[in-house]
Amino acid sequence: MTRHPNVTMENRHTLSREIGLIGATSLVIGNVIGSAVFLTTGIMAERMPSASLILLAWIAGGLLALAGGLTCAELSAMYPHSGGWYVFLNEAYGPLWAFLFGWAGMLVMLTGSMAAVAVGFAEYFSYFFPSLSTTRILLSVPMPWGSFNISAGQLAAAGSIAVLGAVNYVGVRMGNAVQVVLTTIKVAVIAAIPMLAFALHPVSPEFNSGTSTVANPLSAFGVAMIAVLWAYSGWDFLCFASGDVTNPGRNLPRALIIGIVALTALYVMINVGYMFALGLDEMKGVMRIAEHAVTGLIGAAGATAVAAGVMISCFGANASGVIPISRVCYALSADGLFFRASAKIHPRFRTPHIAIVGISAWAALLALTGTYEQLYTYVVFTALIFNVAGGMTIFKLRRSRPDAPRPYRVFGYPIVPALFVLSTGILLVNTLLERPVESLAGLGLVALGLPAYWYWRSREKHPN
Repeated sequence: MTRHPNVTMENRHTLSREIGLIGATSLVIGNVIGSAVFLTTGIMAERMPSASLILLAWIAGGLLALAGGLTCAELSAMYPHSGGWYVFLNEAYGPLWAFLFGWAGMLVMLTGSMAAVAVGFAEYFSYFFPSLSTTRILLSVPMPWGSFNISAGQLAAAGSIAVLGAVNYVGVRMGNAVQVVLTTIKVAVIAAIPMLAFALHPVSPEFNSGTSTVANPLSAFGVAMIAVLWAYSGWDFLCFASGDVTNPGRNLPRALIIGIVALTALYVMINVGYMFALGLDEMKGVMRIAEHAVTGLIGAAGATAVAAGVMISCFGANASGVIPISRVCYALSADGLFFRASAKIHPRFRTPHIAIVGISAWAALLALTGTYEQLYTYVVFTALIFNVAGGMTIFKLRRSRPDAPRPYRVFGYPIVPALFVLSTGILLVNTLLERPVESLAGLGLVALGLPAYWYWRSREKHPN
Protein backbone atom coordinates (compact mmCIF):
# COMPACT_ATOMS: atom_id res chain seq x y z
CA MET A 1 0.00 0.00 0.00
CA THR A 2 1.36 3.43 -0.92
CA ARG A 3 0.98 5.73 2.02
CA HIS A 4 2.80 8.48 3.76
CA PRO A 5 5.40 6.86 6.05
CA ASN A 6 4.29 8.72 9.17
CA VAL A 7 0.68 7.62 8.87
CA THR A 8 -0.62 4.33 10.23
CA MET A 9 -3.86 2.60 9.31
CA GLU A 10 -5.02 3.02 12.88
CA ASN A 11 -5.80 6.63 11.96
CA ARG A 12 -8.64 5.31 9.83
CA HIS A 13 -10.22 3.26 12.59
CA THR A 14 -10.88 6.00 15.11
CA LEU A 15 -14.22 6.90 13.56
CA SER A 16 -17.28 5.35 15.13
CA ARG A 17 -18.92 2.77 12.82
CA GLU A 18 -22.58 3.55 13.42
CA ILE A 19 -24.15 3.43 9.93
CA GLY A 20 -25.90 0.11 9.30
CA LEU A 21 -27.36 -1.31 6.10
CA ILE A 22 -30.52 0.84 6.21
CA GLY A 23 -28.54 4.03 6.85
CA ALA A 24 -25.98 3.17 4.16
CA THR A 25 -28.69 2.42 1.59
CA SER A 26 -30.37 5.69 2.52
CA LEU A 27 -27.07 7.50 1.89
CA VAL A 28 -26.96 6.10 -1.64
CA ILE A 29 -30.55 7.09 -2.41
CA GLY A 30 -30.42 10.39 -0.55
CA ASN A 31 -27.26 11.59 -2.28
CA VAL A 32 -28.60 10.87 -5.75
CA ILE A 33 -32.14 12.27 -5.56
CA GLY A 34 -31.92 16.03 -5.72
CA SER A 35 -33.79 18.10 -8.29
CA ALA A 36 -32.88 16.46 -11.63
CA VAL A 37 -35.68 13.89 -11.75
CA PHE A 38 -38.22 16.70 -11.23
CA LEU A 39 -36.86 18.78 -14.10
CA THR A 40 -35.30 16.82 -16.97
CA THR A 41 -37.95 14.62 -18.60
CA GLY A 42 -39.76 17.43 -20.40
CA ILE A 43 -36.52 18.48 -22.08
CA MET A 44 -35.84 14.85 -23.03
CA ALA A 45 -39.33 14.56 -24.54
CA GLU A 46 -38.73 17.61 -26.74
CA ARG A 47 -35.60 16.09 -28.30
CA MET A 48 -36.77 12.47 -28.20
CA PRO A 49 -40.61 12.32 -28.48
CA SER A 50 -40.95 8.60 -27.75
CA ALA A 51 -42.33 7.28 -24.46
CA SER A 52 -40.58 3.93 -24.90
CA LEU A 53 -37.18 5.50 -25.65
CA ILE A 54 -37.47 7.86 -22.69
CA LEU A 55 -38.14 4.95 -20.34
CA LEU A 56 -35.34 2.96 -21.99
CA ALA A 57 -32.93 5.85 -21.30
CA TRP A 58 -33.83 5.87 -17.60
CA ILE A 59 -33.41 2.09 -17.40
CA ALA A 60 -30.07 2.27 -19.25
CA GLY A 61 -28.89 5.01 -16.88
CA GLY A 62 -29.75 2.81 -13.93
CA LEU A 63 -27.84 -0.13 -15.42
CA LEU A 64 -24.75 2.04 -16.00
CA ALA A 65 -24.98 3.40 -12.45
CA LEU A 66 -25.29 -0.20 -11.24
CA ALA A 67 -22.13 -1.09 -13.20
CA GLY A 68 -20.33 1.70 -11.35
CA GLY A 69 -21.85 0.63 -8.04
CA LEU A 70 -20.74 -2.97 -8.49
CA THR A 71 -17.23 -1.78 -9.36
CA CYS A 72 -17.14 0.51 -6.34
CA ALA A 73 -18.53 -2.28 -4.13
CA GLU A 74 -15.49 -4.49 -4.71
CA LEU A 75 -13.10 -1.61 -4.06
CA SER A 76 -14.96 -0.45 -0.95
CA ALA A 77 -15.10 -3.95 0.50
CA MET A 78 -11.34 -4.29 -0.06
CA TYR A 79 -10.54 -0.93 1.52
CA PRO A 80 -13.39 0.03 3.90
CA HIS A 81 -11.77 3.30 4.94
CA SER A 82 -13.04 6.87 4.70
CA GLY A 83 -12.24 8.60 1.43
CA GLY A 84 -13.74 6.52 -1.40
CA TRP A 85 -12.01 7.25 -4.70
CA TYR A 86 -9.22 8.92 -2.71
CA VAL A 87 -8.37 5.58 -1.08
CA PHE A 88 -8.71 3.56 -4.31
CA LEU A 89 -6.51 5.96 -6.30
CA ASN A 90 -3.92 5.93 -3.53
CA GLU A 91 -3.79 2.16 -3.49
CA ALA A 92 -3.59 1.83 -7.28
CA TYR A 93 -1.58 4.83 -8.44
CA GLY A 94 0.01 6.37 -5.35
CA PRO A 95 -0.50 9.54 -3.31
CA LEU A 96 -0.28 12.12 -6.13
CA TRP A 97 -3.46 11.00 -7.93
CA ALA A 98 -5.18 10.54 -4.60
CA PHE A 99 -4.20 14.03 -3.48
CA LEU A 100 -5.40 15.59 -6.73
CA PHE A 101 -8.79 13.97 -6.22
CA GLY A 102 -8.99 15.18 -2.62
CA TRP A 103 -7.77 18.64 -3.61
CA ALA A 104 -10.26 19.03 -6.45
CA GLY A 105 -13.00 17.56 -4.28
CA MET A 106 -12.51 19.93 -1.38
CA LEU A 107 -11.85 22.97 -3.57
CA VAL A 108 -14.84 22.70 -5.89
CA MET A 109 -15.91 19.21 -6.99
CA LEU A 110 -17.64 17.99 -3.81
CA THR A 111 -18.09 21.25 -1.90
CA GLY A 112 -19.23 22.98 -5.10
CA SER A 113 -21.84 20.29 -5.61
CA MET A 114 -23.09 20.89 -2.07
CA ALA A 115 -23.20 24.64 -2.71
CA ALA A 116 -25.12 24.19 -5.98
CA VAL A 117 -27.70 21.94 -4.35
CA ALA A 118 -28.05 24.45 -1.49
CA VAL A 119 -28.77 27.25 -3.98
CA GLY A 120 -31.32 24.96 -5.63
CA PHE A 121 -32.87 24.47 -2.19
CA ALA A 122 -33.02 28.25 -1.76
CA GLU A 123 -34.82 28.65 -5.10
CA TYR A 124 -37.72 26.54 -3.85
CA PHE A 125 -37.48 27.83 -0.26
CA SER A 126 -38.29 31.29 -1.62
CA TYR A 127 -41.57 29.88 -2.96
CA PHE A 128 -42.75 29.94 0.65
CA PHE A 129 -40.63 32.89 1.81
CA PRO A 130 -40.41 35.35 -1.13
CA SER A 131 -38.19 37.77 0.79
CA LEU A 132 -35.44 35.13 0.68
CA SER A 133 -35.44 34.87 -3.11
CA THR A 134 -32.21 34.55 -5.09
CA THR A 135 -33.41 37.52 -7.15
CA ARG A 136 -33.38 39.83 -4.13
CA ILE A 137 -29.89 41.34 -4.19
CA LEU A 138 -28.57 42.44 -0.79
CA LEU A 139 -25.04 43.39 -1.79
CA SER A 140 -23.54 44.37 -5.14
CA VAL A 141 -19.82 45.07 -5.56
CA PRO A 142 -18.46 46.30 -8.94
CA MET A 143 -15.67 44.06 -10.25
CA PRO A 144 -13.55 44.22 -13.46
CA TRP A 145 -15.52 41.27 -14.91
CA GLY A 146 -18.92 42.56 -13.72
CA SER A 147 -20.86 42.97 -10.50
CA PHE A 148 -20.39 40.53 -7.65
CA ASN A 149 -23.82 40.06 -6.09
CA ILE A 150 -24.99 38.36 -2.93
CA SER A 151 -28.69 37.63 -2.72
CA ALA A 152 -30.99 36.77 0.14
CA GLY A 153 -31.39 33.32 -1.41
CA GLN A 154 -27.65 32.73 -1.34
CA LEU A 155 -27.64 33.56 2.38
CA ALA A 156 -30.45 31.06 2.88
CA ALA A 157 -28.39 28.48 0.97
CA ALA A 158 -25.33 29.13 3.15
CA GLY A 159 -27.50 28.92 6.25
CA SER A 160 -28.88 25.52 5.21
CA ILE A 161 -25.33 24.18 4.90
CA ALA A 162 -24.44 25.56 8.33
CA VAL A 163 -27.44 23.80 9.90
CA LEU A 164 -26.51 20.47 8.36
CA GLY A 165 -22.88 20.91 9.38
CA ALA A 166 -23.96 21.50 12.99
CA VAL A 167 -26.18 18.39 12.96
CA ASN A 168 -23.34 16.20 11.69
CA TYR A 169 -20.84 17.78 14.09
CA VAL A 170 -22.59 16.26 17.10
CA GLY A 171 -22.50 12.68 15.84
CA VAL A 172 -22.75 10.29 12.94
CA ARG A 173 -25.87 8.72 14.41
CA MET A 174 -27.68 12.07 14.57
CA GLY A 175 -26.57 13.13 11.07
CA ASN A 176 -27.48 9.78 9.58
CA ALA A 177 -30.87 9.77 11.32
CA VAL A 178 -31.70 13.18 9.82
CA GLN A 179 -30.76 12.10 6.31
CA VAL A 180 -32.72 8.82 6.65
CA VAL A 181 -35.87 10.81 7.59
CA LEU A 182 -35.38 13.29 4.72
CA THR A 183 -34.68 10.49 2.23
CA THR A 184 -37.85 8.71 3.33
CA ILE A 185 -39.87 11.89 2.74
CA LYS A 186 -38.53 12.53 -0.73
CA VAL A 187 -38.97 8.90 -1.77
CA ALA A 188 -42.59 9.25 -0.64
CA VAL A 189 -42.92 12.42 -2.76
CA ILE A 190 -41.59 10.61 -5.84
CA ALA A 191 -43.87 7.62 -5.22
CA ALA A 192 -46.90 9.88 -4.74
CA ILE A 193 -46.70 11.38 -8.25
CA PRO A 194 -47.21 8.12 -10.20
CA MET A 195 -49.76 6.90 -7.65
CA LEU A 196 -51.83 10.03 -8.30
CA ALA A 197 -51.37 9.65 -12.04
CA PHE A 198 -52.39 5.99 -12.04
CA ALA A 199 -55.40 6.68 -9.83
CA LEU A 200 -56.73 9.66 -11.82
CA HIS A 201 -55.43 8.41 -15.20
CA PRO A 202 -56.23 11.48 -17.36
CA VAL A 203 -54.04 10.26 -20.26
CA SER A 204 -53.36 6.87 -21.86
CA PRO A 205 -49.74 7.02 -23.04
CA GLU A 206 -48.49 5.23 -26.13
CA PHE A 207 -45.51 3.03 -25.24
CA ASN A 208 -44.96 1.24 -28.56
CA SER A 209 -43.95 4.28 -30.61
CA GLY A 210 -40.32 3.17 -30.74
CA THR A 211 -38.14 5.25 -33.07
CA SER A 212 -40.82 6.18 -35.61
CA THR A 213 -41.44 9.61 -34.05
CA VAL A 214 -37.74 10.50 -33.63
CA ALA A 215 -35.80 12.08 -36.50
CA ASN A 216 -32.34 10.87 -35.42
CA PRO A 217 -32.88 8.22 -32.73
CA LEU A 218 -29.23 7.45 -31.94
CA SER A 219 -28.22 11.10 -31.55
CA ALA A 220 -31.35 11.93 -29.55
CA PHE A 221 -30.82 8.95 -27.26
CA GLY A 222 -27.21 10.01 -26.63
CA VAL A 223 -28.23 13.54 -25.65
CA ALA A 224 -30.98 12.17 -23.40
CA MET A 225 -28.50 9.86 -21.68
CA ILE A 226 -26.39 12.85 -20.62
CA ALA A 227 -29.30 14.23 -18.61
CA VAL A 228 -30.11 10.78 -17.24
CA LEU A 229 -26.55 10.11 -16.06
CA TRP A 230 -26.49 13.46 -14.25
CA ALA A 231 -29.69 12.44 -12.48
CA TYR A 232 -28.01 9.24 -11.25
CA SER A 233 -24.77 10.92 -10.15
CA GLY A 234 -23.86 10.76 -6.45
CA TRP A 235 -24.27 7.03 -5.75
CA ASP A 236 -20.52 6.79 -5.02
CA PHE A 237 -20.72 9.16 -2.03
CA LEU A 238 -21.35 6.17 0.24
CA CYS A 239 -17.80 4.97 -0.44
CA PHE A 240 -16.41 8.21 1.00
CA ALA A 241 -18.02 7.33 4.33
CA SER A 242 -16.92 3.67 4.38
CA GLY A 243 -15.15 4.22 7.70
CA ASP A 244 -18.51 4.92 9.37
CA VAL A 245 -20.30 1.79 8.07
CA THR A 246 -20.75 -1.28 10.25
CA ASN A 247 -19.65 -4.64 8.82
CA PRO A 248 -18.38 -2.87 5.67
CA GLY A 249 -17.44 -6.03 3.73
CA ARG A 250 -21.09 -7.03 3.78
CA ASN A 251 -23.05 -3.78 4.09
CA LEU A 252 -21.22 -1.62 1.53
CA PRO A 253 -21.87 -3.88 -1.50
CA ARG A 254 -25.45 -4.56 -0.38
CA ALA A 255 -26.24 -0.88 0.17
CA LEU A 256 -24.82 0.13 -3.22
CA ILE A 257 -26.74 -2.58 -5.09
CA ILE A 258 -30.04 -2.13 -3.22
CA GLY A 259 -29.81 1.66 -3.39
CA ILE A 260 -29.13 1.87 -7.13
CA VAL A 261 -31.80 -0.72 -8.00
CA ALA A 262 -34.31 1.21 -5.85
CA LEU A 263 -33.31 4.48 -7.57
CA THR A 264 -33.84 2.95 -11.00
CA ALA A 265 -37.29 1.72 -10.01
CA LEU A 266 -38.24 5.12 -8.57
CA TYR A 267 -37.00 7.02 -11.63
CA VAL A 268 -38.81 4.75 -14.09
CA MET A 269 -41.96 4.88 -11.98
CA ILE A 270 -42.10 8.69 -11.74
CA ASN A 271 -41.51 9.03 -15.51
CA VAL A 272 -44.35 6.64 -16.22
CA GLY A 273 -46.40 8.84 -13.89
CA TYR A 274 -45.55 11.94 -15.93
CA MET A 275 -46.76 10.17 -19.06
CA PHE A 276 -50.06 9.14 -17.47
CA ALA A 277 -50.57 12.65 -16.07
CA LEU A 278 -49.70 14.74 -19.14
CA GLY A 279 -49.05 12.67 -22.23
CA LEU A 280 -45.97 13.08 -24.40
CA ASP A 281 -47.15 16.12 -26.39
CA GLU A 282 -47.86 18.15 -23.28
CA MET A 283 -44.54 17.12 -21.72
CA LYS A 284 -42.36 18.49 -24.54
CA GLY A 285 -40.10 21.34 -23.47
CA VAL A 286 -41.58 21.62 -19.97
CA MET A 287 -38.78 22.38 -17.51
CA ARG A 288 -40.61 21.91 -14.20
CA ILE A 289 -42.22 18.70 -15.34
CA ALA A 290 -43.16 17.41 -11.86
CA GLU A 291 -44.86 20.67 -10.92
CA HIS A 292 -46.72 20.75 -14.23
CA ALA A 293 -47.86 17.13 -13.88
CA VAL A 294 -49.14 17.42 -10.31
CA THR A 295 -50.81 20.76 -11.01
CA GLY A 296 -52.64 19.12 -13.91
CA LEU A 297 -53.77 16.30 -11.62
CA ILE A 298 -54.92 18.15 -8.50
CA GLY A 299 -54.89 21.84 -9.43
CA ALA A 300 -52.96 24.78 -7.95
CA ALA A 301 -52.23 22.92 -4.73
CA GLY A 302 -49.97 20.69 -6.83
CA ALA A 303 -47.44 23.47 -7.39
CA THR A 304 -47.14 24.05 -3.65
CA ALA A 305 -46.79 20.35 -2.95
CA VAL A 306 -44.07 19.87 -5.54
CA ALA A 307 -42.18 22.99 -4.41
CA ALA A 308 -42.14 21.58 -0.89
CA GLY A 309 -41.07 18.18 -2.18
CA VAL A 310 -38.18 19.52 -4.26
CA MET A 311 -37.07 21.76 -1.39
CA ILE A 312 -36.96 18.76 0.95
CA SER A 313 -35.24 16.72 -1.74
CA CYS A 314 -32.43 19.26 -2.14
CA PHE A 315 -32.02 19.69 1.62
CA GLY A 316 -31.97 15.91 2.00
CA ALA A 317 -29.32 15.52 -0.70
CA ASN A 318 -27.00 17.82 1.23
CA ALA A 319 -27.90 16.12 4.50
CA SER A 320 -26.63 12.92 2.89
CA GLY A 321 -23.52 14.68 1.55
CA VAL A 322 -21.99 16.21 4.67
CA ILE A 323 -20.81 12.87 6.09
CA PRO A 324 -19.03 11.53 2.98
CA ILE A 325 -17.57 14.87 1.84
CA SER A 326 -16.07 15.61 5.26
CA ARG A 327 -14.52 12.12 5.24
CA VAL A 328 -12.52 12.96 2.12
CA CYS A 329 -11.02 15.92 3.98
CA TYR A 330 -10.39 13.67 6.97
CA ALA A 331 -8.66 10.98 4.87
CA LEU A 332 -6.43 13.53 3.13
CA SER A 333 -5.38 15.02 6.47
CA ALA A 334 -4.83 11.61 8.05
CA ASP A 335 -2.29 10.91 5.30
CA GLY A 336 -0.42 14.13 6.02
CA LEU A 337 -1.48 15.83 2.80
CA PHE A 338 -3.61 18.53 4.38
CA PHE A 339 -3.90 20.32 7.72
CA ARG A 340 -3.36 17.72 10.44
CA ALA A 341 -6.11 19.24 12.57
CA SER A 342 -8.70 18.05 10.03
CA ALA A 343 -7.89 14.45 10.96
CA LYS A 344 -8.75 14.96 14.62
CA ILE A 345 -11.72 13.09 16.06
CA HIS A 346 -13.98 14.77 18.60
CA PRO A 347 -13.48 12.97 21.94
CA ARG A 348 -17.20 12.96 22.72
CA PHE A 349 -19.03 12.88 19.38
CA ARG A 350 -16.49 10.64 17.56
CA THR A 351 -16.73 12.75 14.41
CA PRO A 352 -14.01 14.52 12.37
CA HIS A 353 -15.40 17.77 13.70
CA ILE A 354 -12.78 20.11 12.27
CA ALA A 355 -13.16 18.55 8.81
CA ILE A 356 -16.94 18.99 9.07
CA VAL A 357 -16.58 22.66 10.04
CA GLY A 358 -14.05 23.25 7.27
CA ILE A 359 -15.99 21.74 4.38
CA SER A 360 -19.29 23.25 5.59
CA ALA A 361 -17.76 26.72 5.84
CA TRP A 362 -16.16 26.45 2.40
CA ALA A 363 -19.32 25.10 0.76
CA ALA A 364 -21.33 27.92 2.37
CA LEU A 365 -18.82 30.43 0.98
CA LEU A 366 -19.11 28.89 -2.48
CA ALA A 367 -22.89 29.22 -2.23
CA LEU A 368 -22.38 32.99 -1.94
CA THR A 369 -20.29 33.18 -5.11
CA GLY A 370 -22.69 32.16 -7.86
CA THR A 371 -25.94 30.74 -9.14
CA TYR A 372 -26.91 27.06 -9.36
CA GLU A 373 -25.82 26.83 -13.01
CA GLN A 374 -22.51 28.65 -12.47
CA LEU A 375 -21.59 26.46 -9.53
CA TYR A 376 -22.56 23.20 -11.19
CA THR A 377 -20.67 23.71 -14.45
CA TYR A 378 -17.34 23.80 -12.61
CA VAL A 379 -18.17 20.59 -10.73
CA VAL A 380 -19.01 18.39 -13.68
CA PHE A 381 -15.81 17.97 -15.63
CA THR A 382 -13.48 17.33 -12.69
CA ALA A 383 -15.89 14.75 -11.27
CA LEU A 384 -15.90 12.85 -14.55
CA ILE A 385 -12.10 12.82 -14.74
CA PHE A 386 -11.80 11.11 -11.39
CA ASN A 387 -14.70 8.74 -11.99
CA VAL A 388 -12.86 7.41 -15.05
CA ALA A 389 -9.55 7.21 -13.17
CA GLY A 390 -11.25 5.64 -10.15
CA GLY A 391 -13.05 3.06 -12.23
CA MET A 392 -9.76 2.04 -13.83
CA THR A 393 -8.27 1.20 -10.42
CA ILE A 394 -10.14 -2.11 -10.28
CA PHE A 395 -8.19 -3.38 -13.30
CA LYS A 396 -4.89 -2.16 -11.85
CA LEU A 397 -5.52 -3.76 -8.44
CA ARG A 398 -6.73 -7.05 -9.95
CA ARG A 399 -3.36 -7.30 -11.73
CA SER A 400 -1.06 -5.94 -9.02
CA ARG A 401 -2.76 -7.56 -6.00
CA PRO A 402 -4.50 -10.69 -7.22
CA ASP A 403 -4.32 -12.38 -3.80
CA ALA A 404 -5.61 -9.43 -1.73
CA PRO A 405 -8.73 -10.23 0.36
CA ARG A 406 -11.86 -9.34 -1.57
CA PRO A 407 -15.01 -9.83 0.52
CA TYR A 408 -17.00 -9.00 -2.61
CA ARG A 409 -16.01 -9.52 -6.24
CA VAL A 410 -17.76 -7.51 -8.93
CA PHE A 411 -20.27 -9.51 -10.95
CA GLY A 412 -19.43 -9.74 -14.66
CA TYR A 413 -15.79 -8.67 -14.41
CA PRO A 414 -14.22 -7.28 -16.61
CA ILE A 415 -17.24 -6.33 -18.74
CA VAL A 416 -19.22 -4.55 -16.01
CA PRO A 417 -16.36 -2.25 -14.87
CA ALA A 418 -15.43 -1.61 -18.50
CA LEU A 419 -18.99 -0.43 -19.25
CA PHE A 420 -18.79 2.01 -16.35
CA VAL A 421 -15.42 3.41 -17.43
CA LEU A 422 -16.42 3.61 -21.11
CA SER A 423 -19.76 5.35 -20.50
CA THR A 424 -18.20 7.84 -18.11
CA GLY A 425 -15.37 8.48 -20.58
CA ILE A 426 -17.86 9.23 -23.37
CA LEU A 427 -19.63 11.70 -21.11
CA LEU A 428 -16.26 13.26 -20.24
CA VAL A 429 -15.39 13.80 -23.92
CA ASN A 430 -18.86 15.18 -24.65
CA THR A 431 -18.57 17.65 -21.76
CA LEU A 432 -15.18 18.81 -23.04
CA LEU A 433 -16.62 19.40 -26.51
CA GLU A 434 -19.84 21.06 -25.33
CA ARG A 435 -18.39 23.12 -22.46
CA PRO A 436 -14.71 23.73 -23.33
CA VAL A 437 -14.29 26.85 -21.16
CA GLU A 438 -15.67 25.25 -18.00
CA SER A 439 -13.81 22.00 -18.74
CA LEU A 440 -10.47 23.76 -19.13
CA ALA A 441 -11.19 25.72 -15.96
CA GLY A 442 -11.74 22.38 -14.20
CA LEU A 443 -8.42 21.10 -15.50
CA GLY A 444 -6.79 24.28 -14.24
CA LEU A 445 -8.18 23.72 -10.76
CA VAL A 446 -6.77 20.20 -10.76
CA ALA A 447 -3.38 21.49 -11.96
CA LEU A 448 -3.29 23.96 -9.07
CA GLY A 449 -3.12 20.92 -6.82
CA LEU A 450 0.39 20.03 -8.05
CA PRO A 451 2.26 22.79 -6.16
CA ALA A 452 -0.02 22.22 -3.17
CA TYR A 453 0.91 18.51 -3.17
CA TRP A 454 4.62 19.27 -3.32
CA TYR A 455 4.20 21.74 -0.45
CA TRP A 456 2.44 19.26 1.84
CA ARG A 457 4.86 16.44 1.05
CA SER A 458 7.80 18.75 1.72
CA ARG A 459 6.23 19.92 4.97
CA GLU A 460 5.79 16.33 6.16
CA LYS A 461 9.37 15.42 5.27
CA HIS A 462 10.75 18.53 6.98
CA PRO A 463 8.27 19.37 9.78
CA ASN A 464 10.60 21.91 11.36
